[in-house]
Amino acid sequence: MTDYKYKTIILKLSGEALQGSLGFGLDPDTLEHIAAQVAEVALGGVRVGLVIGGGNIFRGQALSQRGLNRVTGDHMGMLATVINALAMQDALERQGLATRVQSAISMYQISEPFIRRRAIRHLEKGRIVIFASGTGNPYFTTDTAAVLRASEIGAEIILKATNVDGIYDRDPRQDPGAVLHPTLTYMGAIRDRLKVMDTTAFSLAMENKIPLLVFNLFKDGNIKRALRGEAVGTLVTE
Repeated sequence: MTDYKYKTIILKLSGEALQGSLGFGLDPDTLEHIAAQVAEVALGGVRVGLVIGGGNIFRGQALSQRGLNRVTGDHMGMLATVINALAMQDALERQGLATRVQSAISMYQISEPFIRRRAIRHLEKGRIVIFASGTGNPYFTTDTAAVLRASEIGAEIILKATNVDGIYDRDPRQDPGAVLHPTLTYMGAIRDRLKVMDTTAFSLAMENKIPLLVFNLFKDGNIKRALRGEAVGTLVTE
């Protein structure tokens, strides 16, 4: 077994991370790239849970501003996460990994219901567990779902995958002079209203003392380096 600092993790993927350069939907090359990185650490003995967003397919919050009922929109967004979960499941299985999709909304023909003890047992058996449908409740983001699932399965860290190197004081894509924060506190992130995660997610992580690492998913080997405790991205702790 590779000497990893963390043995049980939640990897949070946004829906946008799966669309690659397409701008919408699912990019097969991106799915394969992510699956290969996950496989590398999973085959090294790390227990991996995945939480995936649905923004590459549907964003209920945006449409709610145009008159769509917010609860209806959030339910539609949860269904989008299931599509992404199934796509990621297929990509991971092509890497030779055993997987299970667990949905917070019952869909017995295509996924298991979320059952905490069953999820933990799957992880103990070396299976990747992909948590879909967020928390199953409207008004909660998949970031909050990631922290909730991490708390339930006893994850030691949450890896929040992005397309930038971590949390900056300003948007680095708009300001080349933006400064990367190597570390932050939860309260600092909440106080500064950093948009990398919502306040509810930060608060829940702080309450349960789960460190959060925001890193660039698209640099090869970053997941492995992060789990070894190397200086990657921005670490948010107490």
